[in-house]
Amino acid sequence: MLTYQTWESHELPSFPHDNETKGALDVLAWAYSEYKDDIVYACSFGVEGIVLIDLISKVKQDAEIVFLDTCLHFRETYETIEKVKEKYPFLRIVMKKPSLSLEEQAQQFGDELWKHNPNKCCELRKVIPLREALTGVTAWISGLRREQSPTRKHVEYINKDDKFQSIKVCPLIHWTWKDVWNYVYKHQLPYNVLHDRGYPSIGCEPCTSPALDPNDLRSGRWAGRGKTECGLHIS
Repeated sequence: MLTYQTWESHELPSFPHDNETKGALDVLAWAYSEYKDDIVYACSFGVEGIVLIDLISKVKQDAEIVFLDTCLHFRETYETIEKVKEKYPFLRIVMKKPSLSLEEQAQQFGDELWKHNPNKCCELRKVIPLREALTGVTAWISGLRREQSPTRKHVEYINKDDKFQSIKVCPLIHWTWKDVWNYVYKHQLPYNVLHDRGYPSIGCEPCTSPALDPNDLRSGRWAGRGKTECGLHIS
């Protein structure tokens, strides 16, 4: 089995990306064959996440899906999760919350931490909870696409994740924004209605606005704060 510890001595598999799912279904089939229940999908329930959930359901109907519930998400995001639960009743969707409530966080770090120290807020409400969710798990799946941003253009199907000392599997690296939406429409999948209101990338409500630059899908995240990532994908 390919693990973080055996990365250097393990030959990585190769996957074709000239088929209908640009390698995604092949990667997922390999991942669940390799890791069985020893892999989780950390999903934000954005439109890429919806595509991955549908693909995952074709490979493993009872896969574990972890949602980092910061308690700061849009109402529409929670509504989307309920729709997904209805469509895929066998998936094990875990709502992973931080150890600190928003009130406890405010007492320790000040009110609205996301305004004066967004990196700390992301650490407490996303990074630490994901680290807890990945404890004892060999691998995890992410919906990263190379097209999303300059920080993601070198992502591979299978990655050594030094931050979480895990294997990170990214099946959608070759998908374009158009590919994602074509798949959603073709298969009539439910998705977050905020995508129809100018939000291509959706995170916590206080730190997400409609995209400022149509050529940068993540330009509405932490706008004006010099921040582009929540910390999950930065070593």
